[in-house]
Amino acid sequence: MKELLKCVLCPRMCSADRLAGELGHCRAGAQVKVFRWGPHHGEEPPLSGVNGSGAVFFSHCTLGCLYCQNHPWSAGGAGDEVGVDGLTAILVEMAEAGCHNWNLVTPGPWLPFIREAAARARRRGAALPFVYNTSGYERVDIAEAYRDLMDVVLTDLRYATPAIAREGSAAPDYPAHARNFLRWAWDHVGPLRLDADGLATGGVIVRILVLPGREAEAVANLEWMAGTIGTDVHLSVMSQYTPVHAAAARDGWNRVVTEAEYARVTEAVERLGFENGWVQEFGACAPDDGLLGCDMLPGAGVAGAGRCAQACL
Repeated sequence: MKELLKCVLCPRMCSADRLAGELGHCRAGAQVKVFRWGPHHGEEPPLSGVNGSGAVFFSHCTLGCLYCQNHPWSAGGAGDEVGVDGLTAILVEMAEAGCHNWNLVTPGPWLPFIREAAARARRRGAALPFVYNTSGYERVDIAEAYRDLMDVVLTDLRYATPAIAREGSAAPDYPAHARNFLRWAWDHVGPLRLDADGLATGGVIVRILVLPGREAEAVANLEWMAGTIGTDVHLSVMSQYTPVHAAAARDGWNRVVTEAEYARVTEAVERLGFENGWVQEFGACAPDDGLLGCDMLPGAGVAGAGRCAQACL
């Protein structure tokens, strides 16, 4: 695990010697840590399918959004140190349970461990497509080095301007890195590909989470995508923002998205000509009801409209 001697796996490039006990921005250490895992039915339809997506929710996160729904383990570090052997067992267990893929949720701090665990799982006869489930805050050179863990890239495109990225995630360089990563993923992973059962075998899905009072960020990213990679990409547009974690006490972030704000984004989706993917029904996911609703865009071409666009945790 030489990458941990001077950790630069994410754009923050802390250079922490994790093997010596140093902790960088994400606070990840020298043993892979997992909060929970198992079949997950709340992802986009071609990922969840019938049997569920084999989600592994890793502890710690390189981004650190003030409104993170997963903050107990992404920011708080909850979870168990499972080691490579434990992670191997998790991957094998989910393959044997019939999950359609291995869904790596915020895998960035743990890439060397995941690669080794995947190799061991395959030697034990387990083989599923990988879903690289990321905030989008990625280094392209690291993505290239770990391309083997990215059959499907499920990435956010959260901010369009450094000022809002700084405010929401203390990462003013997020727009540049997230767009570079998406451009790279589109060039190297490509459009979403489905098998005969409508399950994803490869390709890119982009999640657009609309933020309160900041819907212009989403519109700007949609316009950038339309002009840079085109409108064939599958989108997952979400209205589910919930003011949890530090956002609950932050002016401007401590409220839900309004219907008018969300409409500006969905109108931009239509205006720009995006036809593939899913748009959440406004108000379908109240903060405490555990439910999401979505409508497929006309060209999605997959079964399961009405399934969740993202996990309610």
